[in-house]
Amino acid sequence: MLILKSRKRLAATALLLGALGMSHAQAADKILLGSVGTGSALNWPVYIGIQKGFAKDADLEIEITSAPSSAAVAQQIAAGAVNIGEGGLADPIRAIDKGAPAIILRVQANAAPYALLSKPSLKTYADLKGKVLSLGGLKDITRIYLERQLIANGIKPGEYDMIFAGATSARYAALEAGSADAAILTSPFNFKAEGNGFNMLGITPDYVKDFPFSGYAVNTAWAKDHKDIVKRFMTMISRSIEWFNDEANKQEGVAILVKGAKAQPEDAEKTWTFYHKIKIYDVDGSPDKAGLGNLLKIMKDLGDIEGNTDVSRFYDASLIGK
Repeated sequence: MLILKSRKRLAATALLLGALGMSHAQAADKILLGSVGTGSALNWPVYIGIQKGFAKDADLEIEITSAPSSAAVAQQIAAGAVNIGEGGLADPIRAIDKGAPAIILRVQANAAPYALLSKPSLKTYADLKGKVLSLGGLKDITRIYLERQLIANGIKPGEYDMIFAGATSARYAALEAGSADAAILTSPFNFKAEGNGFNMLGITPDYVKDFPFSGYAVNTAWAKDHKDIVKRFMTMISRSIEWFNDEANKQEGVAILVKGAKAQPEDAEKTWTFYHKIKIYDVDGSPDKAGLGNLLKIMKDLGDIEGNTDVSRFYDASLIGK
């Protein structure tokens, strides 16, 4: 009888522990993360966080939702359709300037991992005169990058035509279909294009070094109500970047991108090498005031910003405890 009672107690304890375990497993906080297009290597830190278990360690469940452009991600953040969004910094800056309830959390990429790819018959920058170039948008950050790259090589605005597609995957499709003569592409699509015979004219990091490229922005109302979740997400990103920055993790890191971005192994490996060469990610992620200030000044000069360019209007370190 005593043995039977003991067994019943053990069974009850096991059921209780199981229930507690299930409760804990279900307690992970969900983050809806807006991202530009599909298959971008820029999301490598998120892929790492998910596949290495760093998100689980932070008690987070991350669901990535795709948008056709960085501007669309900024709109989703402002509307509260996503909690956090990643993409070029210019778009959340425009949204914040117009009064949208959004704020920049941290820098994602210091350098812009873009390359300018052209049809095989176009061998030099001079060959681009009078041609059709595909970029992100009329006011997209890719226009600033493209113009700097072209001007440095003797091609002035107005000497070429432009078509727009917010996601790199769509710009690559335009190049492949022949509707664009050249396109500004990020990894791994730049390597995919080069592997398919398109000509790589040059990379953007050689021409733009004075301001950060992309970052994470958040809906301010959601962030104020979920500060602990925001901090845990930022900690996870920093942990993932620290792991990425270790060259010893190359083989596993490439496999993570192949799975997360559906990239080809050879393109993923080239992207790893490229990203390490340009030192794309910063573990801390705090925007350099001078760098972010440079971007704000450029946008002000272009008429993209109507209000003042005080960095504190666009970045709030207090949300992540800094």
